[in-house]
Amino acid sequence: MELNAWTKGLRGAYDKALSLYRDGNRDDSSYFADDEKRFLASIGLRPINLYDYAEDFVSAAEPDWETFLLIAAARRDYFLFEQEGCANPEEITADQLAPMSATLDGIAWLPRIIQKARAFLQGALCHDIMYCCGGDRRFLKENCLHPADFLRAVWAKTDDQKILSFVRRSGTPNEPTS
Repeated sequence: MELNAWTKGLRGAYDKALSLYRDGNRDDSSYFADDEKRFLASIGLRPINLYDYAEDFVSAAEPDWETFLLIAAARRDYFLFEQEGCANPEEITADQLAPMSATLDGIAWLPRIIQKARAFLQGALCHDIMYCCGGDRRFLKENCLHPADFLRAVWAKTDDQKILSFVRRSGTPNEPTS
């Protein structure tokens, strides 16, 4: 198997989802053939994941392909290494999430995005919830965090207080060095 076969396969699925969404297809269950669904499942994703990112990219021009790839890579790694390739049969529903107004040590949205990140990593977000939605993107931008970096921090730091410390340390934009 080619070293980067999964990324090429994901790019094909992503481009297909973009095209179908742009063409007006809003039925994510019709986006992919069975072999494409098996491929997505092999990396811990579902058709709704690609639909959500296609929808947001078409309507808001973000997140872009590169961001989606890094997010998908974090999910894939968690799926393969933590879940040993076994799909999670459980799902978290919107009413199980912290309210949008919830705060952690004065930081709005943090309790909610932590829960969403954990559930995304575990493949447990219900059909109606997206990790890296507009509210998540606003929070991440305000705190100078990349969505994939936040996922990996949530994976590495199971304690909410450690995630809070990570967010506080990340609040200063990284400047490239020349």
